[in-house]
Amino acid sequence: MSDILVRPARAADILGIHRLLEPLVDRRILLGKDLAVLYGAVQEFAVAEADGELIGCGALHVMWEDLGEVRTLLVREDWLHHGVGRRIVENLEQRARDLGLSRLFCLTFETEFFTRRGFAPIGEQVVEADVYSQLLRSGDAGVEEFLDLAHVKPNTLGNTRMLKHLI
Repeated sequence: MSDILVRPARAADILGIHRLLEPLVDRRILLGKDLAVLYGAVQEFAVAEADGELIGCGALHVMWEDLGEVRTLLVREDWLHHGVGRRIVENLEQRARDLGLSRLFCLTFETEFFTRRGFAPIGEQVVEADVYSQLLRSGDAGVEEFLDLAHVKPNTLGNTRMLKHLI
């Protein structure tokens, strides 16, 4: 078994992240992201590599003062069940703590994986009304998914909204 390195993504990793993402987009597991969007978010990503090859990635998107989202978490199929996803999430959680965040959100089909990481399904309103009204203005699709807005529901059918309180 090769050593797995999880590190911050670099601009040179974006094409590899896009290639990892494509099969999951084709199977409608994840929403596609244009290369321009991925390059613009490179600082949010962590990547996992083994023997110099990208085998997984994930992103931490700050949504509010105390709230972040785990986005675009994926592991190459031949590396599933080798602890890669866990290592990426641990990296993103540490980044969240370093940024002063106390809660992490995810929208996922992989509820068992995230439950083992301490996430739990959430209900409708998980932020105060004034924060909700501010978040409505963001125009960010992930924030709209977090808020559970009706117009994003066709894209999120079958997904579970989950939250973790960081210690």
